[in-house]
Amino acid sequence: MAMSPLPDSLTEPDGSAVVRVLSYNVRSMRDDREALVRVIRACAPDLVFIQEAPRFFRWRKRAAWLAARTGLVVLSGGATAAGPLLLCSLRATVERTEDILLPLTPGLHRRGFATAVVRIGRARVGLLSCHLSLEPGERYAQARMLLDRVETMDVPNVIAAGDLNDPPDGRSFRLLAGELQDCWTAKPWGDEYTSTPERPHQRIDAIFATEGVEILGCGVPRGLPGVTETDLRTATDHLPVLAAVRLPA
Repeated sequence: MAMSPLPDSLTEPDGSAVVRVLSYNVRSMRDDREALVRVIRACAPDLVFIQEAPRFFRWRKRAAWLAARTGLVVLSGGATAAGPLLLCSLRATVERTEDILLPLTPGLHRRGFATAVVRIGRARVGLLSCHLSLEPGERYAQARMLLDRVETMDVPNVIAAGDLNDPPDGRSFRLLAGELQDCWTAKPWGDEYTSTPERPHQRIDAIFATEGVEILGCGVPRGLPGVTETDLRTATDHLPVLAAVRLPA
């Protein structure tokens, strides 16, 4: 059965904004890059929350390549945030950005947040892209740090998205969903499971928003124009999460 389309990007007469938000783990762009480009372009996002962005040799050049090929610009993050990256369309006017490295646990990967504050229309919104730890204790601590960061961004609304490495019944996911809107739960659209593309069986990637953001739909997109099921399987080892939200002026 065909899905009803998500609303298109729009700035309302009162200055509020309908915004399309994409969260995507791209596995350092080690897979089919052209398929990745097709998926991102077909989602027509205004804001893109990337995880596992390129972090090593010439990482800035590779991030810029992805942005240019998808009609977006690099906002913040990448290696300087230990993997999370933010891209945006030219609808967004940037107020500030900050890359945050989280405390390092010996023997585990460094983690971080890519953050920004942007204006779209007369709406201001904080953004945070994250990729939480595989280790449960560290992951829960990072989820607490994420909520602390949302509190201190000093904007009326915040969108946080990423690879949580935790399902909805997990302790870290439940912590975040207790304080923020889980966009899939608020307005399910499309498919639910994000991992793995070959056998989707779990939702470990999510988009969250503070209370004032109106969720118009959120889920894994299917039937995107110009995108095949093969593209979704070969672009990376996660499926994308796409949402449409309305930001108040």
